[in-house]
Amino acid sequence: MKVIKDLNDIPHEFQDAFVTIGNFDGVHRGHIPIFEKLIDEAHRENRKAVVITFDPHPKKILHPHIKPFYLITSPDEKIKILEDSGIDGLILIPFDLEFSKITAESFVNDILWGKLHIRKIFIGHDYTFGKNKVGNKAFLADFGEKLGFEVETINAVKLGDEPISSTRLRYAILNGNVKLAARLLGRPYNVSGVVVPGKSRGSVLGIPTANIKPDKELLPAHGVYAVIVDLEGNRHQGVLNIGFNPTFSDNELSVEVYLLDFTGNIYGEKLNVLFVDRLRDEVKFDTPELLVEQVKKDIDQARDILKPHF
Repeated sequence: MKVIKDLNDIPHEFQDAFVTIGNFDGVHRGHIPIFEKLIDEAHRENRKAVVITFDPHPKKILHPHIKPFYLITSPDEKIKILEDSGIDGLILIPFDLEFSKITAESFVNDILWGKLHIRKIFIGHDYTFGKNKVGNKAFLADFGEKLGFEVETINAVKLGDEPISSTRLRYAILNGNVKLAARLLGRPYNVSGVVVPGKSRGSVLGIPTANIKPDKELLPAHGVYAVIVDLEGNRHQGVLNIGFNPTFSDNELSVEVYLLDFTGNIYGEKLNVLFVDRLRDEVKFDTPELLVEQVKKDIDQARDILKPHF
C-alpha cells in the first residue's frame, strides 16, 4: 500500500481511482463493509482502491478544548490495518485550521476531481465534510452527476440495536468493557508500551510485574484485566492492572502486567497488550498479603479465560 502525505505527490496510478473518505478512527467493524465494497468494485474494474483520511484527527484541531481527545488507533496502527485489508493507497491529508476552511465544493473540485479524477466514492451513512459540514451524500451525488463519478452510501453496521461507531467504542473502552470493545473492533483493543523501571514491589511479593509506559491516552477503566501480551513475536498470557495501587497509597497512575509462566529481564522492551476481559475493580487491601492472595486468584481466573486463545 502506498501512503501519500502530500496532495502534490499523488501518483498517476491513483487517477480514476475508487475512493472512500473518513476519519476511520479504530478501523472497526463499522468501517469494514466500506473497505470491502471499495476493494471489490475497484479491482473488478482494474482500478486502485484508495482511502482518504486526515492527520491529525480534525477534532483535535477544531475542538482543542476537548482534552484529551482519545484516539483509538495511532496513525501507524491505522496504516497497518488498512494495508492488511488490501487497500492500494492511503492519502493522509494534513489537517490544520487553514485546511478546515476549505468548502465542500472546493474539496470536490480541487481534490476528488482535480487531483484524483475519481470514478466512484463510497461514504458512510452519516459522513459530512467541508466547511460547516455542507458536504454529504446529496451534495456529492449532485457533483457526481455533473462531473461524471458515482456515489454510494454504505449503511451503518449494528451490534444489538445500536450502530457500531468510534464514539461507542471509546465509551466501551473507557468503561472497562473490553469484551464489548473487541466485538465492536473485530479484534481485542490493544495498548503498546515500553517496559520502564517501577517500584519493584511485585518482585518482593513474588509476582514480578512489568511497568509499561503506554503509547496511548485511551486506557480502559482502572481495574484488573486478563490480557494477551506480544513480546518479540511471542504471545504470553498476562494479568494487567491499571490504577493507583491503593494498597500502597500511590498517587501516580501505573499500568503493570504480570506475564504468566515467564522469567527474564525485559526492561526497555516494547510490549503490545491485547485486552481480553475485565476481572475486577482495583481494590485497596488491608495488607500486602491479602493483595497477593487475590492476585493469585486473578491469575487462575485469567488462565481459564485465556486458554481458548492459546
